[in-house]
Amino acid sequence: MGLQPLEFSDCYLDSPWFRERIRAHEAELERTNKFIKELIKDGKNLIAATKSIFYPHSWWQVMVRCVAGRTQFGHSSVTSGLSVAQRKFAHSLRDFKFEFIGDAVTDDERCIDASLREFSNFLKNLEEQREIMALSVTETLIKPLEKFRKEQLGAVKEEKKKFDKETEKNYSLIDKHLNLSAKKKDSHLQEADIQVEQNRQHFYELSLEYVCKLQEIQERKKFEFVEPMLSFFQGMFTFYHQGHELAKDFNHYKMELQINIQNTRNRFEGTRSEVEELMNKIRQNPKDHKRASQFTAEGYLYVQEKRPAPFGSSWVKHYCMYRKAAKKFNMIPFEHRSGGKLGDGEVFFLKECTKRHTDSIDRRFCFDIEAADRPGVSLTMQAFSEEERKQWLEALGGKEALSHSFNTAIIPRPEGNAQLDKMGFTIIRKCISAVETRGINDQGLYRVVGVSSKVQRLLSMLMDVKTCNEVDLENSADWEVKTITSALKQYLRSLPEPLMTYELHGDFIVPAKSGSPESRVNAIHFLVHKLPEKNKEMLDILVKHLTNVSNHSKQNLMTVANLGVVFGPTLMRPQEETVAALMDLKFQNIVVEILIENHEKIFRTPPDTTFPEPTCLSASPPNAPPRQSKRQGQRTKRPVAVYNLCLELEDGDNPYPSKEDTPTSSLDSLSSPSPVTTAVPGPPGPDKNHLLADGGSFGDWASTIPGQTRSSMVQWLNPQSPTTTSSNSAVTPLSPGSSPFPFSPPATVADKPPESIRSRKARAVYPCEAEHSSELSFEIGAIFEDVQTSREPGWLEGTLNGKRGLIPQNYVKLL
Repeated sequence: MGLQPLEFSDCYLDSPWFRERIRAHEAELERTNKFIKELIKDGKNLIAATKSIFYPHSWWQVMVRCVAGRTQFGHSSVTSGLSVAQRKFAHSLRDFKFEFIGDAVTDDERCIDASLREFSNFLKNLEEQREIMALSVTETLIKPLEKFRKEQLGAVKEEKKKFDKETEKNYSLIDKHLNLSAKKKDSHLQEADIQVEQNRQHFYELSLEYVCKLQEIQERKKFEFVEPMLSFFQGMFTFYHQGHELAKDFNHYKMELQINIQNTRNRFEGTRSEVEELMNKIRQNPKDHKRASQFTAEGYLYVQEKRPAPFGSSWVKHYCMYRKAAKKFNMIPFEHRSGGKLGDGEVFFLKECTKRHTDSIDRRFCFDIEAADRPGVSLTMQAFSEEERKQWLEALGGKEALSHSFNTAIIPRPEGNAQLDKMGFTIIRKCISAVETRGINDQGLYRVVGVSSKVQRLLSMLMDVKTCNEVDLENSADWEVKTITSALKQYLRSLPEPLMTYELHGDFIVPAKSGSPESRVNAIHFLVHKLPEKNKEMLDILVKHLTNVSNHSKQNLMTVANLGVVFGPTLMRPQEETVAALMDLKFQNIVVEILIENHEKIFRTPPDTTFPEPTCLSASPPNAPPRQSKRQGQRTKRPVAVYNLCLELEDGDNPYPSKEDTPTSSLDSLSSPSPVTTAVPGPPGPDKNHLLADGGSFGDWASTIPGQTRSSMVQWLNPQSPTTTSSNSAVTPLSPGSSPFPFSPPATVADKPPESIRSRKARAVYPCEAEHSSELSFEIGAIFEDVQTSREPGWLEGTLNGKRGLIPQNYVKLL
């Protein structure tokens, strides 16, 4: 689970949990800011290190210095500084990880997330090749030259010393010998002659050897010196060649990443427009877009805290929640101005509520509450306005009541005149025929929108029985191609229900979020054949046309991905408009892409009957779920671990709990259940057919499929993941416990547990170490007593060894 979506409707409640989600987004942006700041610093250091080696000391200068023996290439401070800077830059890239909004990411987003690590690896490989070059230069250039200098030139120096010494000795002896007097005895002169002759012979031999050595070195240097130079340049060119090869390998990845980035940008643009439209709707009518809640009433109230007589009383702001069915009242002190500090909560059961008039208290909008479990205790509370006081009085059973309640039902979409009837098929076919005849190669087909007034006029004429046949779209120049394409999209959006239906919306989204490409196609293939016959027929006509459009993408630039962005919101939409639902737009686009790319298989062949209907799916049912590493300021997110995501109900359990008792969460989006005969009990809060990555199910199908086939569906969508539990395993549908709030109102014997999970036992299937005082630590096999649904999403409350606390619900199996 990534960052939780921030719902616009929650801005009006401004609950502590909403503030906590805002802080999570702020913390993530601050982390990103620090990363970019550090990356800029590392980048500047890398540039400085690169300049220091290329500008003050060119490669040739460095090489000359190496030859002169004044530095060692590859080990100088210059090159080591470059190495350190480059490795630091690569390390910074590798460590950053994108956080996403929602419970799943697209394949494109997954590639983008991994791109920084790819960049880091590229730099690391490049640096390794550079270091190999530096080391090879030491072996091929430095050592041979040093050896030549020491062994050859050094030997010549030694020979020169001997030669000079013998020269001095020889000619000194000759001078001395020639100065001998002729009057010396003949024997003495003969002895002197012999000595001089021997010395001269020795000198001649030494001179011959020295001259030979000199000439040998002169000849040897031609290859002893140049050959290492050749090896040096060979090593340098090998380095550049390796860089070229790395660039070639990187080029393919670069092209794919550019497509990933473009697809993600296109989806962002589409989602942003939808989000802005929802924001404007809520801004105009905030009351009509209140989200369903498990509480009859919730919001902020000031509670009077009485003190001893000299000190009077104080008023403290609390976030209050009331559940009418159980008459349970929760209140938590929360002060926005103190950094959003959450106090200790209180829980009591309501006895009665009385309106306070201004003649009895010097404050407006006040009312009194008496607690059934606190005899004689009365609390005075103050609402923000008279309207809010009336709403609280209505919810709490006071005297004054309004005709509307806190929780507004989902506003149905207004039905237009567009229908999937004979007229509707005629309109779509006429538009498609005109587009394929006149504008199949037009650039930006379906992305370029027509003038709104012309589009409405064309639709009015097409939807009128009298004028429909008179409209000639193929041969008339009165209607531009962009007007026709806009009319086609507008007609589909005007249908009372999207073409792919509200009922199957969540089911279509599930396979787009996980599984292998083949399993996604199989799941979508199966779902398309569950559509009503008219919907399937219309979808077939449209997707066939879009396939034809994508086949001309070189001319019209409308690739499959671009068509997915355009038609995702047109063919699919959730029944309730929330930010969380809009975050799934990118997965709607993927569904449309799958339809276009696999049109023949999906619409011309029946689904594979050897596969069971996809009821219980798992993103990755691991043997032991990995725990994500902590980041400062964030609480560790629980992993997704699912055995069987269909909660088995005990006898008497109600598959459709009442709204007051449904343990929904203000932290997750809500969608109204599809009107079906038999429903799969699923996690309230997000749509019951919600997310594969969070253990969503394919809705109503579970009621028609035998239990033994459910685990095999895990293998169907994730063939690489073995199933681990039989169909009788009653593991709760999960929504990862990523909320950083430890508070959960303490359970009371008199409090009625939610209908979705009655008080029961549970056994730990994974070990867990508590990360907060409100959580329980346990080992595999631990048995929990009195297990109930917690207010915190993705968590249960239970008792272990006399201590009560929170349990991650994907770590246990209900007994």
